[in-house]
Amino acid sequence: MIYSEISSNKRKTALLITFFLVLIIALGYFFGQYFDSPGILPIAVIFSVGLSLTSYFYSDKIILSMSHAKQIQRADDPELYHTVENLAIAAGLPTPKIYLIDDTAPNAFATGRDPKHAVVCITTGLRSKLTKPELEGVIAHELSHVGNYDIRLSTIIVVLVGVVSLLSNWMLRASFFGGRRRNNEGEAGVIFMVVGLVLAILSPIAATLIQLAISRKREYLADASGALLTRYPEGLASALKKIAADTEPLEEANNATAHLYIVNPFKQNLNVRQAGSALSRLFDTHPPIQERIKRLEEMEK
Repeated sequence: MIYSEISSNKRKTALLITFFLVLIIALGYFFGQYFDSPGILPIAVIFSVGLSLTSYFYSDKIILSMSHAKQIQRADDPELYHTVENLAIAAGLPTPKIYLIDDTAPNAFATGRDPKHAVVCITTGLRSKLTKPELEGVIAHELSHVGNYDIRLSTIIVVLVGVVSLLSNWMLRASFFGGRRRNNEGEAGVIFMVVGLVLAILSPIAATLIQLAISRKREYLADASGALLTRYPEGLASALKKIAADTEPLEEANNATAHLYIVNPFKQNLNVRQAGSALSRLFDTHPPIQERIKRLEEMEK
């Protein structure tokens, strides 16, 4: 059942990324026609690829710096290092670098561009409040993000969302300030204008919803993979219960990094979101934690 869920989520994720790229190309095409400048399309694609490559190589350093995380060595916490090292060996992965955020709110995330350049980052609150089986469950969840290449996917999606927002904003501003050329007037020009404006307005919203949908699917996949790695789903389920019960928000988190954490770091919204409507849950960075716990507990049966 677990392998089936992993394969299904990977296929859906690939389809969503393809849709993202088509969205950028559509934006470039319609505004290229509207402004009678076919060069806009290749510029839009090159711009998005360039930013993706920059993010690919440097996003992990930026994220860790934003989170005020500090790297630790084996001598700093032998037990934690040993836990990560053993689980990485069991998963067939290189031991990732371990970073610590000095914050009493329990939480964790993984980042990097591939298993050889991966980082597992936890808070001091997570380290002190979880039991060993719970800590192993969380570390296994984060290593699953590494092994499933979720860390690379997350980085690329974040950048593509930014690119779509930037392109849409630029094209809307250019439209308002009359950037259209005279030789593109007439019925065809009006059609390109209407389609382009609708795309520019709706694309950032659609891009954000897609990003959040991918983030939610990644959490289910990592939960399943982590449970498979430790062969003890109850450990991760218990950790999620404990993290969810802790109401302290994570001060070092922000809107750009919130989706990376194992649980939404803005705890003040957590209970409200669990009880919210299907529409409000579209904007959640994580799936309902009770549903995640339920799925893990069902794996025990």
